Parts: sequence; structure tokens; C-alpha cells
Amino acid sequence: MAQNDIRNVLAQHLTIPVVTFNSTEEVVPKMDALITRGIFCIEITLRTAAAYDCIALAKKLYGDRCSIGMGTVVKVEQIEKAIELGVDFMVSPGLSATLAPYFEKSKIAFIPGVATPSEIIEGIQFGWDTFKFFPANLFGGLGAIKTYAQVFPHIKFCPTGGITEETYPIYLAQPNIIAVGGSWM
Repeated sequence: MAQNDIRNVLAQHLTIPVVTFNSTEEVVPKMDALITRGIFCIEITLRTAAAYDCIALAKKLYGDRCSIGMGTVVKVEQIEKAIELGVDFMVSPGLSATLAPYFEKSKIAFIPGVATPSEIIEGIQFGWDTFKFFPANLFGGLGAIKTYAQVFPHIKFCPTGGITEETYPIYLAQPNIIAVGGSWM
């Protein structure tokens, strides 16, 4: 299973909110708001000192009904912490040959970020076929996605970065898009 079955995770959740928590007090209100809207998947970023505690709390309180992911994974230590916390998936903003074996050995579904054809080709060399297209708005957006569909027909993308409530349906209509991520939710 490529990338520890990331396609199965993404196929169940067409929209994935990317959320940065500043404190554990934000977890319950934000998670309740997402679930009320019918959203049962979240990527919690590692951009604050409270991130690990927030992920642990979200897993404890919502893990039975919501896929909890860890985002902005850029270090081996973060992958090790993801294993410890039992997250459902990991997201990296880029592609790293150093991190690749650790992602694969983790047994946790993962999606690395790419922006260029060279990065996509590098990821293909690892046997991967699903990538976060990031930041989508800075690297050609919908035009790039349409071109990549022709050049890399077997690759699926989850674009993130500049996707809005108005534009996400247009992205989802593309055959090479499996899900979209964003902060508008």
C-alpha cells in the first residue's frame, strides 16, 4: 500500500481543514464546530508550542469519530511523536529523501508536499502516487493541476494553500484531485 494507504484516508474526506491551535482550550469548540458541519477529519499543524497537547486531546476526545492528522511534519522526531500519539495521518509541506524511510516505517498514512514536476518525479521514485500540492496558489493553482493530470495521469493530489470556500469545488471537480485542504472551514 503506497504511503501506508493515504488514499483511503483522503477518499473518505474530500475537505480537510488545516488548523493551528494556540492552546488546548481551543480544541473542543473548534472540533465541535467542524463535526457540526459534517467534517470528520482535521490536520492539526505543528506551528505552536501547544500542538502536541492539542493533538493528544483531539485524539482522546474525538479520535473515535474523527480522523486526526498531524501537519507540518519536517523532522524525524515529529514522525516519532506522531507514532506515540497514534495519529491517523501525517502531512509534510515538502518531499524529503531523509524522512521518506521514517514515514514508510511509521505505518501511519502520510502525504508529502510537492510543487514542481521534479519533486513529483522524485516522489514517484519512492513508489508514491499521492501528494499534497503546496502552496497551490503560488505554484500555478488550477492550471498546474490540469497540466499535471496530463503529465502524471496516475498521480492524485490534495491541493492546499490559497484554496477558498469559493474555489474548492472547482478543484474537487478535477480528476486528479482526491481531496482539498484549507483553513476556510
